[in-house]
Amino acid sequence: MRMQLCVLALACTVGLAQAKGTDSAALGKTLTPMGSEMAANADGSIPAWTGGLASNAGTVDSKGGYSDPYAAEKPLFTVTAQNLTQYQKFLSPGQIALFKRFPDTYKMNIYPSHRSANLPKEVLAVSRENVAKTSMADGGNGLHDYARGIPFPLPTEGLEVMWNHMTRYRGGSYERISSAALVRENGATSYVRNQSLINFADTVGGLEPGSNILFMFKSRVLEPARLSGEAVLVHEPIDQVAEPRSAWQYLPGQRRVRRAPMIAYDNSARYSNGLITADNIDGYNGAPDRFDWKLVGKQELFIPYNSYKIGSRDLKYDAVIKPNHVNQDLARYEKHRVWVVEATLKPGARHIYAKRRFYVDEDSWQIAQSDQYDSRGELWRSGELHAIQQYDHGFTYNVLETSYDLISGRYYAGGLANEETEPMRVGFAAKTDDYTPSDLRRWAK
Repeated sequence: MRMQLCVLALACTVGLAQAKGTDSAALGKTLTPMGSEMAANADGSIPAWTGGLASNAGTVDSKGGYSDPYAAEKPLFTVTAQNLTQYQKFLSPGQIALFKRFPDTYKMNIYPSHRSANLPKEVLAVSRENVAKTSMADGGNGLHDYARGIPFPLPTEGLEVMWNHMTRYRGGSYERISSAALVRENGATSYVRNQSLINFADTVGGLEPGSNILFMFKSRVLEPARLSGEAVLVHEPIDQVAEPRSAWQYLPGQRRVRRAPMIAYDNSARYSNGLITADNIDGYNGAPDRFDWKLVGKQELFIPYNSYKIGSRDLKYDAVIKPNHVNQDLARYEKHRVWVVEATLKPGARHIYAKRRFYVDEDSWQIAQSDQYDSRGELWRSGELHAIQQYDHGFTYNVLETSYDLISGRYYAGGLANEETEPMRVGFAAKTDDYTPSDLRRWAK
């Protein structure tokens, strides 16, 4: 174990040195246009980036289901509790804990690695411009001179990596219907189905120039019937310390819109029964001011990637959702380089997590894996984001997001759309009037 830690520390030091010594001229040469390393790793198990998946890499059916460009591939090998020690240097502590918690059923099928991520040319162009102009404001709690794209393609600080995740391009706007599953220790499962819309600031007409808005978001429950019509509206600031997140809630029984309770930090995410916090949705979101952030460096890790199989619209939810963990026969893992960012709770600050580690894919800037620790320093929860490259739209997006409670054996699985018959809608414009409390009441009905 000591040898593994030394190797990781050396790799991290080299990675940071490379980042600090580069400028925008490296983008598109030694670095990809997104800021990741262009070259393959030493043994070739992580290939060189050659442009990502083309827009015609597959087909998208009428339900929004993506064909799998890698469907014919077989696993290179399978990691199990029995051979865990052979591969644990490529696993996070949370992943290792899942093997130990469920030694008879948990496994990871490791496939050939494909660096499928890419972004539209216009997003990459503005990302290059951000190198010279965008900076963190207010101790890292916000951004100066940022409108869109990757704010920090050449990060040297942990918060810069996290801002890359939180602002990453997702088509500018999207509308989708999905479900979240709450799986109890005995395997009993309940679902909540909802419809969500999000518009990032550059797709919203009517915003004041220089507005502090990052995006506007609204969501309503479709099922079960007892929750149907409940809705929430969020105005997400870029700097949530200068201007806290604004949120409103509509409850059909009251027939009125009220200011929502605080939807931030460690408040329980809606309908998750406490299994994920508000700032744990999408891996991490929101104000970062309660933590000290450290950029540990880079690591080669087995992470969910090119998850077309587990996100297939030909599956039923009960094929994906199983007791203890999702169906690992459907999950695809590949070795990729990730940025490792550690967040430690500040003295005097309050949060149920005292420490967190995030593993951010270098190509897509999306969190792929996260580990959460309690106030005693014990590993408590581990999460994964299973994503695909939406090749027709040119961005990476989750088809499944999990949070495993390693103590209780319960877990949460969000973003499920396997049984949906309508495709995700991407790239539409909105007005500020579409995201007002009065609009929320009308829309929720």
